[in-house]
Amino acid sequence: MAEIANPSVSIQNVSLNYGAVSVLQTLNLDIADGEFIVLLGPSGCGKSTLLNCIAGLLDISKGRIFIKGKNVTWEEPKDRGIGMVFQSYALYPQMTVEKNLSFGLRVAGLPKDEIAKRIARAAEILQIEPLLQRKPSALSGGQRQRVAIGRALVRDVDVFLFDEPLSNLDAKLRSELRVEIKLLHRRLQNTMIYVTHDQIEAMTLADRIAVMKGGVIQQLDAPQTIYNRPVNRFVAGFLGSPAMNFIEGQLQAGDVGAFTTDGVSIPLDRYEFDKDRGSAGMPCVFGIRPEHVAFGDAAKAMPFTAESAVEIVEPMGSDTLVWTKLGGRNFSFRVEAEKTLRTGDPIRIGFDPARASLFDTQSGNRL
Repeated sequence: MAEIANPSVSIQNVSLNYGAVSVLQTLNLDIADGEFIVLLGPSGCGKSTLLNCIAGLLDISKGRIFIKGKNVTWEEPKDRGIGMVFQSYALYPQMTVEKNLSFGLRVAGLPKDEIAKRIARAAEILQIEPLLQRKPSALSGGQRQRVAIGRALVRDVDVFLFDEPLSNLDAKLRSELRVEIKLLHRRLQNTMIYVTHDQIEAMTLADRIAVMKGGVIQQLDAPQTIYNRPVNRFVAGFLGSPAMNFIEGQLQAGDVGAFTTDGVSIPLDRYEFDKDRGSAGMPCVFGIRPEHVAFGDAAKAMPFTAESAVEIVEPMGSDTLVWTKLGGRNFSFRVEAEKTLRTGDPIRIGFDPARASLFDTQSGNRL
């Protein structure tokens, strides 16, 4: 992505240390006006910590944070022009929905007519008008989260921060609210920064994803780019359900070059291979996603094919995950739900190495 001229949020060389423990390590991130950025990673990777630094809930050790061109590094949260939605709903149980939405505005001393206008707008956008006189105890989990989003919405700010807002909801509600958040962003066109460990949320919501590990952004790019061309083995393994197949082996020299392991040789002539970063005999890891593997007659047309046998069949509803062996390692591929395969059935599998990923065993980086 080209350099962002006037970023809505700019994180410059930000570090956060707790004594000798480094939680965030010299992070740099520019977020365009109106962009939806998702901070994705496992527990403890620093994603919520970074969000809390942007919000002003944590003081950074080094670096600067700008919001709409203003240095807010040491500003109070209320002065940063942000609205935040937390993982817990954090609603006042004794107040009605309307009072919950208006509380911050009343404390700020806004006129009553302005408060009423903002509440009406937020209630309309989030479709919670019939709930305004209820208390949180009379609401479902999804309704409570809508109110929590509405409380941020009434602040009329430029930047919204979401800290795993859907993690307390069941799968059906998560799916429904995910769509609503995407529609909300499309309607408002505000900058949104969203923290999650759920790759489906990240892939479906984000304009760009920042994949984090150990307080470092491993890769920052569009969802499909990260999915198809992960920069390292960690990113490749974190995104994708079911996970990418990984096979350990080594590079083999030649006009074409190949990846070899336990009697299997995969040609790399169709793989965009950086020959300056790999050499003959170099240990590496070959990765291919289960949905990029064909079987049966479709496999015969692929540049690489192999004979194998079905080990395990896992029906998943919309499709079926089948496990076999390749190069002595467990290997999975997806087939249509209508296909009938049984344990022990002989099969032919195949794939195009151009759709694969190749990683240096030592560094984990893409070759």
